[in-house]
Amino acid sequence: MVRRINAKLVLQFRAEGMTGRAIALAQGMSRKSVLAVFDAAEKAGIGSDGHANRSDAEVYALLFPGRGEHESVFVQPDWDAVHKELAMVGVTLKLLHGEYVDGCAAKAQPAMGYDRFCKSYAAHALVTGAASRVGHKAGRTVEVDWSGPTMQLTDPVTGETSRVYLFVACLPFSRYAFVEPALDMRQDTWLLANVAMFEWFGGTVPRIVPDNLKTGVIKHPREGEVVLNDAYRELAAHYSAAVLPGRPRSPKDKASVENTVSHVATWVIAGLRHRRFGTLPELRAAIRERIDAYNREPFQKRAGSRFSVFQTEEKALLRPLPSASYEISRWIMGRRVQKNGHVVWEKNFYSVPYAHIGQAVDLRITTQLLEVYRHHERLTSHLLFGEHVVNEYRTNDADQPQGEKYREWDGPRIRAWAERVGPNMVTVVNRIFEAVAVEEQGFDAALAVLRLSRRYSSARVDKACQIALDGRVRSPRYAHLQPILETGQDKTGPRRMPRFEPIEPEPGGYVRGADYYAGGGAR
Repeated sequence: MVRRINAKLVLQFRAEGMTGRAIALAQGMSRKSVLAVFDAAEKAGIGSDGHANRSDAEVYALLFPGRGEHESVFVQPDWDAVHKELAMVGVTLKLLHGEYVDGCAAKAQPAMGYDRFCKSYAAHALVTGAASRVGHKAGRTVEVDWSGPTMQLTDPVTGETSRVYLFVACLPFSRYAFVEPALDMRQDTWLLANVAMFEWFGGTVPRIVPDNLKTGVIKHPREGEVVLNDAYRELAAHYSAAVLPGRPRSPKDKASVENTVSHVATWVIAGLRHRRFGTLPELRAAIRERIDAYNREPFQKRAGSRFSVFQTEEKALLRPLPSASYEISRWIMGRRVQKNGHVVWEKNFYSVPYAHIGQAVDLRITTQLLEVYRHHERLTSHLLFGEHVVNEYRTNDADQPQGEKYREWDGPRIRAWAERVGPNMVTVVNRIFEAVAVEEQGFDAALAVLRLSRRYSSARVDKACQIALDGRVRSPRYAHLQPILETGQDKTGPRRMPRFEPIEPEPGGYVRGADYYAGGGAR
């Protein structure tokens, strides 16, 4: 029981004139223990004031040297090596203890039990100031959140200010931090901040721990499954990660990022309080400088810094980034494929494999791409047309069935159809192409006259072309041929259409001829 006594306090009371019995009663000690302190003080030569400038531990060590100290009979592991191994994915204290026992058995040395092994490791981590690896693994988790404190941009012309929100992320193992400024807290902004975070880290982790914000988590019930936002779940899948939100009103579930948020208020917001920023890129560059300095600041209770621990112990354990960064997308569900094998988006047409004509498909729209899905299977993809383009077609050859009738229209194919109709149709088509600067500009007009052969016989259409060519129009179009066929002029035999011939003006003014009055005489 002597080692549990505060020996310095006993000697202090004795110097104040208290008897051994009084000290024992006042401190709840046995008289035997108090007398043992008195005897030890006399043997050590400690007088009434010899203890004043010494600590409790020093006084006890002088009175009872060696008491309470003993060397363990068990082989002591290399605790620094144990601490380093625990950073590896899948490595546990149970596994390391088993390897330690096997090593001791091979050398016929006594090994400590698992309980003492765990307590000894905890004591080592506490004494050395190192963060215990039992709670966090390197390269396994990233915690993300919005910072409560905000910053602002100032318009250099008007002086108006706008609020800037800060997205904060932290790797719990190394405490390596990332901060991204944003003008709002909408879903697209949240997703882009996550993308920038992974690019800053140079890799990904399998677990993302956010707060229960609506841009990421729709519902987090006490019992049952967490319902995630579709876009956030898609982003996590792109980076081969799982979203594991913390429990509602439980900040300890993401204590690392909560602690980083408070540090950001000092290092970033307070550190830049005397500077004014007019643009978001300018502010972002300044924040990156401040957060880099924060990451390089030495730890107070452990060796190294956030940056050094991240570079030496954690970065190599991150998963590699995907070959392409995540693109924000939106889904358009239930678009029906038209009979021409295309779906419509923003007044333009995009081809779908012909086997899906008449079926409903889903469209995934990004900033540059349109993808067509059916039952989670991607069917095809197209580059999007520009904002001001309408009534244009994007057609993949692989989406169309094989055969001549499905081949894309071009000059040779149009001329071949004209030859099947007749020589006059060939002349009409050639003159249409001659009238345009680019051959493709005449495709629509040429096909319009050729499609008349679907309603009328080729002979009648070719005859109508002959009648039109004999007229005043050098390059007949659909508007000239259709009335001839509609009124049956091609059936009444050849009829020369009047040609326009210029007449020399007569002196005295303009006089209408007999042809003008359809019969002759002047009225």
